[in-house]
Amino acid sequence: MSATPGETKRLLEVDSLVKEFGMRRGLAERLTRTEVAPHRAVDDVSFTLDRGEILGIAGGSGSGKTTLARCLIRLIEPDSGEVRVDGIDIRAHKGAELRELRRRMQMVFQDPYASLNPRMTVGAALHEAGKVHNRPGSDNEAAFVSALLGRVQLTDRIAARKPRELSGGQRQRVSIARALAVDPEMIIADEAVSALDVSVQAQLLNLFLDLRDELGVAVLFISHQLAVIAEVADRIAVMRHGRIVETGPTKEVFANPQDEYTQALLRAHPHPDPRKRLVA
Repeated sequence: MSATPGETKRLLEVDSLVKEFGMRRGLAERLTRTEVAPHRAVDDVSFTLDRGEILGIAGGSGSGKTTLARCLIRLIEPDSGEVRVDGIDIRAHKGAELRELRRRMQMVFQDPYASLNPRMTVGAALHEAGKVHNRPGSDNEAAFVSALLGRVQLTDRIAARKPRELSGGQRQRVSIARALAVDPEMIIADEAVSALDVSVQAQLLNLFLDLRDELGVAVLFISHQLAVIAEVADRIAVMRHGRIVETGPTKEVFANPQDEYTQALLRAHPHPDPRKRLVA
């Protein structure tokens, strides 16, 4: 997607981001009064994301992927570094200004049931998101909800249901629709398809590609599944122990990985083919 006049191609810039967590001292450390060094979950991470681009963040469990995602929208407060949206540092704002920046950066979590209000119908949840942020068309609830459900390939009948009445794939589509309800420029998808069957994964991966191609939405796609990232990501960044150890175009990194950790990840997973789009 090319930038419109007056709009830069670069959407997100992350510079030297750091997040540490204090570690509890064990019995031996308490007896000897030994200090325990904090765990650095995100360690000097820097990367960029362009408008209409899908960047895959790959890495094993404990590599810092989810902590990074939460730091970007300040669900977790970073210790240092910068997160800039269109050059605006999200860490320097609060209140209404922070809410507007968060509107532009919506997150889709691994467990959609935990992120949806079990007492609200799908239609009410989607309409509430749009109304709170004064999105165009939200004054007409039925049409607003119908358009969002259609965008994620769900029927209007879903609007009257509650999350417990939906399948896992349907709930995740609703989560994506709710993110779209506020008209974001970027979606952070944190293991958004890892808990789903392969056939449902394929449908949702194609949906993310459609959102990129048709709406120009940028996606930060976080997953431990390299084969999944290969299907959607234009570029990939590989994380290990809180650091990005390798980055580049997805096809090039998978064809010729330079870092030993990337090579080990590829050996541990089926060889992904980044040239082929999944067919639902």
